[in-house]
Amino acid sequence: MKKLLGIFIILGFIILDVSAQSNGGKNAGIGTGTTTTTTTTTTTTNGTKILTDVLNGAAGAVTGATTGTPTNLQMENGMRDALNQCLKNGAGIVSLKDGFFRNLAIKILFPQEARQVEAALRNLGLGSICDQAILKFNRAAEDASKKATPIFTDALKKITITDVVNILLGPNNAATNYFKNNTQTQLVSSFSPVVNTSLSSVGATQAWSIVTTKYNKLPLVKPVNTNLGQYVTGKAIDGLFYVIAQEEVKVRQNISNRTTPIMRDIFAWVDQQKAGGK
Repeated sequence: MKKLLGIFIILGFIILDVSAQSNGGKNAGIGTGTTTTTTTTTTTTNGTKILTDVLNGAAGAVTGATTGTPTNLQMENGMRDALNQCLKNGAGIVSLKDGFFRNLAIKILFPQEARQVEAALRNLGLGSICDQAILKFNRAAEDASKKATPIFTDALKKITITDVVNILLGPNNAATNYFKNNTQTQLVSSFSPVVNTSLSSVGATQAWSIVTTKYNKLPLVKPVNTNLGQYVTGKAIDGLFYVIAQEEVKVRQNISNRTTPIMRDIFAWVDQQKAGGK
């Protein structure tokens, strides 16, 4: 009996010792909120290592957040989201009815060299003809602007990482200037036939012909022979990029306009870089 009692006592001490060691291990990381790193992290699986990184503050390992310099892929994805948004919104705004006509910043008026035509006709009580011509200029531009999106989409596919970085860290109109420089020729080629067709369909060509014919018949005036299609095409493209530039500024300066997580991450990094990397 004494031997049996002795065995039970020894087993009791062993159980208590094991329990104490187990509890000590569980409480090792509890206290001030800091985490301890042991050699086991170097021999664990990838999943455990990622969890350790998260506990140590490297959340980007899981979430993809740009806690440091973003990767090329992250910059490209963030920039593409921003460009898609700006280009789509810009083209969408100006292609609506009154997108040009009610926007005084881009409203298409008589060509500068034909302003004397307008003034003369208004003085003769023919202001309604001028008003109709202006309305139809803008309707043609609104109609043509619907053709811009496929051209922008094609240009977006050709953008390089160098372009992306230059745009991200460039001025507030860097993206707008990039697309203006790289799509101008295609836009003119695409817009011109549409503008000419639109001008004819809304009666602008006829209205312009009436205006200039009446003016050119006035005595002692210099005839006006402005190519209406070229003029309206140029103004339509200028107005389109004006609105796109406004959309770009919104993304760069207003966090609420960064509509996807990657856009928010990338432009937060851009803000940091422009602030001196602080």
